[in-house]
Amino acid sequence: MNNNYYSRQIMLWGEDTQKSLENKKVLIVGSGGLGCSVALALSGSGIGTIDIVDFDKVEVHNIHRQVLFGVEDSGKFKAKVAVEKIKQRNPNLNARAYTVAFDEYIKDCNIRYDLIIDATDNLFVREQINNFAKSNSIPWIYGSVEEFNGQVCFFDKASFNMFATKKVEPKGIAAPMVMQIASFEANLALRFLANLEISKDIFYYLYYNNSGEFEIKKFKLPKDNNEN
Repeated sequence: MNNNYYSRQIMLWGEDTQKSLENKKVLIVGSGGLGCSVALALSGSGIGTIDIVDFDKVEVHNIHRQVLFGVEDSGKFKAKVAVEKIKQRNPNLNARAYTVAFDEYIKDCNIRYDLIIDATDNLFVREQINNFAKSNSIPWIYGSVEEFNGQVCFFDKASFNMFATKKVEPKGIAAPMVMQIASFEANLALRFLANLEISKDIFYYLYYNNSGEFEIKKFKLPKDNNEN
């Protein structure tokens, strides 16, 4: 593809860095609100491969925050529609949809990913992502959102297993907040893949308080005892 497509990024970090993104492989787990916005944000960046795993189908009541879908997509597999849309945006992108649960996907996964991005709404799946990532020495980015708050963390030496895993009932959610958390995840991802500096193992809690002010709290996570 003509470098004109990436011209503003080349201005940012040069042709060599832009070229290096062609060899990067990213796995996005989930293609709902977070997954749609993360995939949309990264699809035009020049990353060579973006795979999406999600067994779920589009439902009308979710479309308000799932920016890659329209009402005409209701009943279709989310991952397939998402991949189709991001490939239309960037024909140079290698993207594949896997319409199975994450634990099923990793049973036969033989792809070496550079980064895994969590875009699920399930603590148990995040635990599976963490365990798979740790066993394969792959960093991963955690993201969650509800109401007007969200959480993000780039897991490297820390472990998600320090958090209690329990079933949580879904709450109301504002679409712009989903996009804001997804944007944070995508920025961390792109900086990492472009070999730019990022702070790892920092747990970010982002929220709008009752006065509508945006606030961020940060917590340094301890190193996993199983890490070398």
